[in-house]
Amino acid sequence: MDVNINGTPYNPGDIVYVFYRNPHTQDVANVQAAAVVNHPDHPNELALFLYENYYPLTNETAVYSSETEAIQAYEQYFGGY
Repeated sequence: MDVNINGTPYNPGDIVYVFYRNPHTQDVANVQAAAVVNHPDHPNELALFLYENYYPLTNETAVYSSETEAIQAYEQYFGGY
């Protein structure tokens, strides 16, 4: 199974990069690697596995194929990294 997000297909086992906000300090965000996995509770859906949690993989999620691409986007949106 693959999911096409913004023109990019993702498959289980792919490593992607996302912006992750610290749950304890909401004004802190970082670029973090996440794994694309089959969602354990929804067999026909893919999810991002990050910090022992599953997050939906949808068009509303900013997902980057490389760390460099994610850092460039981070700097564009938030300033220096």
